[in-house]
Amino acid sequence: MSVAGVYDCVTKSPMGDQKSVLTLEVDGDTVTGSNVGAQGSLELEDGKADGNSASWSMNMTVPMPMKLEANVTVDGDALSGTVKAGAFGEMAMTGTRQG
Repeated sequence: MSVAGVYDCVTKSPMGDQKSVLTLEVDGDTVTGSNVGAQGSLELEDGKADGNSASWSMNMTVPMPMKLEANVTVDGDALSGTVKAGAFGEMAMTGTRQG
């Protein structure tokens, strides 16, 4: 099953749980999409898909400029992985595919 889909996600950040809606679109081994949350919408860049895994980066501007690097695995409708946030280190990200 492809990682493509729309997921209701929670990222465990230093500022508390950050809820977002993650959209993953897959074309071959390329991932595009967006992650939309309370801080706005982030476009997925440099996205790659490999079976049930995906990785991408996002350029966050709010509350501070920072490059975020995500690596996730999808098992059925469950997404899990990490978002690396510069000096803040890795944050856990989990999600559930929308029906």
